[in-house]
Amino acid sequence: MKNFAQLIKTLDSTNKTNTKVEALTEYFRHANDKDKVWTIAILSHRRPPRPVNTTLLRLWASELANIPLWLFEESYHIVGDLAETIALVIPTTKNQSDKSLSEFVEEMITLKKKPEDEKKKYLHQNWLALNYYERFVFTKLITGSFRIGVSQKLMTRALARVTEMDEDILAHKLMGDWNPQTVSFQKLVLDEKPEDMLSKPYPFYLAYALEDEVEELGNPDEWAAEHKWDGIRSQTIIRNGELFVWSRGEELVTDKYPEFQCFIDTLPDGTVIDGEILPWVNNSIGSFNDLQTRIGRKIVSAAILKKVPVIIKAYDLLEWQGKDIRDLPYKERRRLLELMYEGVKELDLPLQISEQVTFNNWEEAVREKERAREVRSEGLMFKRKDSPYLVGRKKGDWWKWKLDPYSIDAVLTYAMRGHGRRSNLFTDYTFALWQEKEDGERELVTFAKAYSGLTDKEFRMVDDYIKKNTLERFGPVRSVTPKLVFEIGFEGIALSGRHKSGVATRFPRILRWRTDKAIEDANTIEDLKALIPK
Repeated sequence: MKNFAQLIKTLDSTNKTNTKVEALTEYFRHANDKDKVWTIAILSHRRPPRPVNTTLLRLWASELANIPLWLFEESYHIVGDLAETIALVIPTTKNQSDKSLSEFVEEMITLKKKPEDEKKKYLHQNWLALNYYERFVFTKLITGSFRIGVSQKLMTRALARVTEMDEDILAHKLMGDWNPQTVSFQKLVLDEKPEDMLSKPYPFYLAYALEDEVEELGNPDEWAAEHKWDGIRSQTIIRNGELFVWSRGEELVTDKYPEFQCFIDTLPDGTVIDGEILPWVNNSIGSFNDLQTRIGRKIVSAAILKKVPVIIKAYDLLEWQGKDIRDLPYKERRRLLELMYEGVKELDLPLQISEQVTFNNWEEAVREKERAREVRSEGLMFKRKDSPYLVGRKKGDWWKWKLDPYSIDAVLTYAMRGHGRRSNLFTDYTFALWQEKEDGERELVTFAKAYSGLTDKEFRMVDDYIKKNTLERFGPVRSVTPKLVFEIGFEGIALSGRHKSGVATRFPRILRWRTDKAIEDANTIEDLKALIPK
């Protein structure tokens, strides 16, 4: 655990890519194989199940620290992170633990089924046997909320240095459905077993956001374009008579979309399609809000299947007739994708091809982008016609050109403290819009939360206002005197019965502080609903 905690401390204390890769390389060079596997798992979000709920963690930590629970809770609200709060309040002793990361994780897994008194004893013993940062990392693993600023790409780069294997091959090996409790480092990373590759997806190729003028891309004849659909990026795999559907988050979601089972008997064996899972409501593309009614459900009922059917919009072909074709130019992969689709398009499958946008000059591309919302897309994707399908986010060949966000002027009504370096500031905000009541009066109704978009100076100014204008406190939440107006941007919008405002927004964020506006000038719920695509 000492070495793993030191690794996390290094990764968390720098933004420099080379420093992170060097730290990971040094760690993988010396860690035992079990620790390597669990480190790969943890850093790629395959954490063990949480053995203790946070209510008990707070209670037992306050007891061990010999402070009242209310004081622990106040400290937690100030610090903003439970594991860090526990690491700070529990006294450091001269005790030490030489247990490895894998030993700790295996103990946590067995801890889940033990009675509360044994859980409490285990936590107290280990909290006292670890130094501050080891205790912080240990508690992060217990809570299951482990987040660290290192990408899969950096971890793969470090492993490539240690094993002298190709980065792309390693990235492929680390994807898929593997269990850190049962797989060895030898089998996961070093061994070559063709049967293990049956269900594995390929690493996704990701586009960069186009921030310059589109004309900067050069000759339009060198580019292909299509709409950027707003759903779940996925890979659909047909191999050896079996179907596998993967999300971009490396989650196997085959059972969530039973309507895709028909692909087994209709699509050629040895096919991998890169595409977007989209809601297909009343024979047209629905909103992301429609799709959310299916995301996260353990059981997809017949009623949901009928209410929100889905399709795949196919972008690209990565494997054809059992052969990896990612090195082929995009225009050739697209030709093969169209050939495949031509053979099945009359079969009424939940599969469509993402139509290419025809344009002779950049002005025509601009006009097509402007009608994106009419067809339920977020904008356009540009792909260089001679580009291979690469791994991860590479700059140059693929670009996403998104629409400007929806925006509305709203009033700040509630606030919470932030996390990490902003844990001492109120930076998580709730915003409201005006709604007319039956008596003709107006009231502010909450509609969205946002915590990004302001400068550090602006956050400090808003924090100062909140502290001086708090109306009520609800645990970590404060209601504030409504006075500050902000322009809120968001990517999508849909009606929703789950929200007080009756509207759900997607990816809300602060665009700017409207110091020129009074709260009477803020928008209304009706203004918000008017933005919903017809």
